[in-house]
Amino acid sequence: MTTDSAPTARAAFSSPSIAKPTLLREGGGAREYNSYLLYALVAGVPYLLKRALGLSLGTYFVLAALLALPIGALTLVVHSWIVRTPTDQIGALPNQPIEAYMTILDKELKAKYHGSRKIPMEEFFERYFDGDIDLTGDALEMFEKRYDWAIFPITLNVARFFLLQWIPELLWHSKKQDETQVRDHYDRGDDFYAAFLGDRMVYTSGLIGDATRRETLEELQDNKLRDVCERVQMRAGDRHLDLGCGWGTLAAFAAKNYGTHSVGVTLGRNQTAFGNARAAAWGVADR
Repeated sequence: MTTDSAPTARAAFSSPSIAKPTLLREGGGAREYNSYLLYALVAGVPYLLKRALGLSLGTYFVLAALLALPIGALTLVVHSWIVRTPTDQIGALPNQPIEAYMTILDKELKAKYHGSRKIPMEEFFERYFDGDIDLTGDALEMFEKRYDWAIFPITLNVARFFLLQWIPELLWHSKKQDETQVRDHYDRGDDFYAAFLGDRMVYTSGLIGDATRRETLEELQDNKLRDVCERVQMRAGDRHLDLGCGWGTLAAFAAKNYGTHSVGVTLGRNQTAFGNARAAAWGVADR
């Protein structure tokens, strides 16, 4: 599905959808992680085993090499559970109970997390998608205040995903695997995706450009595309590469409205055909 009506860009874009966060706050992260403790554990644990078991010096170095990764992983897990929020923050947390942000519908889950007891973020979104949690207010405001009701530890599910899915896919990843996954998903028919993506065929959220009227889905998405181009300061003659471009809408939009030389890359056959047809319809097939 293509269209001959290409969007028109404006010189600048601002949107009431984009608001500065009211609570600038950071959680505990890398700067709170004690690397010296890690080094001490990597060197010390094998040494204690060597002394306890009466092993040779050579065996010590073998043990150190074998245990370095597990020890490092374990320290990250423990750190994620006990890390404290940095004290040099711009604003203070509201210190509201978790009930101010969400309604927990599952009785067992509610017994675990109530009042000042914060919920792990991984458990929150899994249970939210399961229908066990409802939000009580504005989602943007809620997530700006996420450190008031959530913690960010490495949970059992996160560790299981990392060990059993992420690492195997990383070690045995292939181009054929990418090709199979992408084409099985996106070559099922453009009409299927157009039914919920609309004319522009983009997943990204829309941005309000004019709060005084009800803008169409296409206008909202064009606002988002314009905002992206403005943020990266696209200019005529710029070379623009969009990896994983989907149906090529951003590449065609930038070429049409900002004069860029845009190239979109996708493994989907249907997406390639659609993007090339759209570029031709918008008069930018040569760019």
